[in-house]
Amino acid sequence: MKTFVFINAKAEKAFLKKSNPRKVLWTTVYRRIHKKGTTTEVQKKKTRKVVKVQRDIVGATLDQIKQKRAQRPEIRAAAKEAALKEIKERQKKKEDLKKKAAPAPAKGAKGKKVAAPKATKAKAPKAPKGQKGR
Repeated sequence: MKTFVFINAKAEKAFLKKSNPRKVLWTTVYRRIHKKGTTTEVQKKKTRKVVKVQRDIVGATLDQIKQKRAQRPEIRAAAKEAALKEIKERQKKKEDLKKKAAPAPAKGAKGKKVAAPKATKAKAPKAPKGQKGR
């Protein structure tokens, strides 16, 4: 059996009579249905439209960015290739300088290090199937 708690005796008696709360003038249900007590109509809030804004980035002004975007893709691809080539050439030069600077070690005096065996942890016994996390 379900117990009901009422605000006052008036509400309890109306409930026991089984009177429809939608027809009883003083109930909140009636007032909600018949729009009583709403002084101002709630206006729907206007949502702001998202506006896309372009800003300059560190190292490039907005004019430079726009200019790059306006370029034809072929020109941009050619410039990219040229830049990559230049970077590769610089790296090659560095490697050549390193090879020349570092003298070749003597054949007999190669210093090989012997790696010490790593300590392994003992594995915990596996739980039987069907008993995960228990």
